[in-house]
Amino acid sequence: MNPHKLQAGHLARASAMIAVTSLFLGLTACGKAQDSPTVGQQIDSAIQKTDKAATQAKLKAEQALQNTEKKLDIGATDANGSIKNAANSASDLAADATITAKVSAEFAKDPDLSAIKIDVDTQAGAVRLSGPAPTQVAKDRASTLAKEVAGVLSVDNQLTVIKG
Repeated sequence: MNPHKLQAGHLARASAMIAVTSLFLGLTACGKAQDSPTVGQQIDSAIQKTDKAATQAKLKAEQALQNTEKKLDIGATDANGSIKNAANSASDLAADATITAKVSAEFAKDPDLSAIKIDVDTQAGAVRLSGPAPTQVAKDRASTLAKEVAGVLSVDNQLTVIKG
């Protein structure tokens, strides 16, 4: 516990005791204290009230500390989850970029497919092909080549056959 709070608690308790004693002495001097509790009873009462207030303050401080700890735990859990999600997203983007590069490299090896003209877009392992294909056979081969690349989950072949 904070030593300054302890000192403040003792100071408040001592101040209360002094105030009670002063009040009693003032009443006694005026002759009005005959029906009042004794000095000892008044001091005991003041001490009980001070102890009760100190106990309540301690309980409130402990509850505030527990609430803060819970919030910190929740925040740490949320932050950890966010970091993992960001890492997973970065990993997914890298995997998609790798798939796109590998599919384009396969098209570059094929004499009928133009890696420059065919747009390859990959999201979460799903490959979308768009652009021109010289023949239906070349279009179909593009799908086959893309499906053979590791990590490809599906292929949406939107290539347009150009008859010329």
